[in-house]
Amino acid sequence: MSHQSCVNIQKEWDIVAARQLGRNIAKELGFGNVDQARITTAISELARNIYLYTRGGNICYEIVNQPCKKGLMVVASDNGPGIKEIKRVMEDGYSTSGGLGAGLPGVKRLMDDFSIESDIGVGTKIIVYKWLRR
Repeated sequence: MSHQSCVNIQKEWDIVAARQLGRNIAKELGFGNVDQARITTAISELARNIYLYTRGGNICYEIVNQPCKKGLMVVASDNGPGIKEIKRVMEDGYSTSGGLGAGLPGVKRLMDDFSIESDIGVGTKIIVYKWLRR
């Protein structure tokens, strides 16, 4: 595993910083424009959720270099209220903000692997991966 980079999400501007860093790392890794856009959109959604629903959190990036695959891991973690009904927020069309955001189902579709852990009153951790196509 190589180095990890994180962006602290407190202000709306941090969403832009998180997107930019994610795009730069994806580009360096060799992702094409389409996958860079997918990764950037997913990061945007994750960062926006942290900004809107929690007292702050982080978006962290790690380059994953395994013998059979290489890619980008993005970890969105916060110390917010937690998600009571994970199954519900994973349904298409579910939005608590009334926004047109792709939401978590969109993030799951944009990325290759998706996992979510949430503890009420403790926070939420979402881990997504995008793998380079060989």
